[in-house]
Amino acid sequence: MLPQQALNLLQSKFDVEVWPLEESPPRNVLIEKAKVIDGLFCLLTDKVDREIINASGKQLQGISQVAVGYDNIDVEAATKRGIYVTNTPGVLTETTADFAFALLMAAARRVAEADRYVRSGKWRTPWGLMMMLGQDVWGKTIGIIGMGRIGLALAKRAKGMQMNILYHDVVRSEQAEKEMGAEYVDLETLLKESDFVSIHVPLLPSTHHLINEERLKMMKKTACLINTSRGPVVDEKALYKALKEKWICAAGLDVWEKEPTDPDNPLLTLENVTAAPHISSASYETRTRMAVMAAENLIATLEGRVPHNLVNKGALEVRPPNTREETGKR
Repeated sequence: MLPQQALNLLQSKFDVEVWPLEESPPRNVLIEKAKVIDGLFCLLTDKVDREIINASGKQLQGISQVAVGYDNIDVEAATKRGIYVTNTPGVLTETTADFAFALLMAAARRVAEADRYVRSGKWRTPWGLMMMLGQDVWGKTIGIIGMGRIGLALAKRAKGMQMNILYHDVVRSEQAEKEMGAEYVDLETLLKESDFVSIHVPLLPSTHHLINEERLKMMKKTACLINTSRGPVVDEKALYKALKEKWICAAGLDVWEKEPTDPDNPLLTLENVTAAPHISSASYETRTRMAVMAAENLIATLEGRVPHNLVNKGALEVRPPNTREETGKR
């Protein structure tokens, strides 16, 4: 399913075949389609690995991802074939930051737990002085791991709540320090001093299980962990132990090590987990803008132009623009 505006754009230029189900197409279908298509318009849930890329015909010119991240695509294999890989950066920044802060507030003030409490009929006393106590957010310290576009947008929201902002990244952000008053610290200091830790890093070998048992033990017992980046950045087994044994207070999770996560995931049994199904960018406006941007990327690629959001610039050397294979309009 695609937003109609993006579908109209593609159909105005090419013959388009859309997978009709919400579930991702089976692997064998992707392999067969890769042999005959000129461009692939895909989601994070579509694993476009080396086998699929190598099985494609020489006419495959572009893979257009409807997301910022592209860890589901073997970019190296695509580059060797001269296949342009594109993504949709920037367009979902504010919406994702909104949701990260929403998760932070929900985890701090036990919103999801309170909803379940009311619906289950447990609410018997009109008002209790010690009922459903949570954590204040105003004036607390937030630690942002990854000060890219989304991290910076989250920092703006935190500043509005008079929060003290710490951040850690492989590259320092002069903008965050100058405009937001953010303080650059090492990861250990961030974890030890933050009341809220929000993760905004890509999934790389260096960030896989970045938040593990050792690092969870560094956090305050009153701290909340928020993850809207990629699920495998957090070791879920370690996080379950941390929440169960009260090393930390709560977690707000929009992403999971396996998606969709299993209904019997132990984390879902915990009241101090606020869970969401990878919907940080899920507003009508943003998902439409993402799809339109991805459509524009693919159109540029198939028309022999350099798309604005080209991930693998090395592919230009293998297949320069304006020397594309004649498209078969698929």
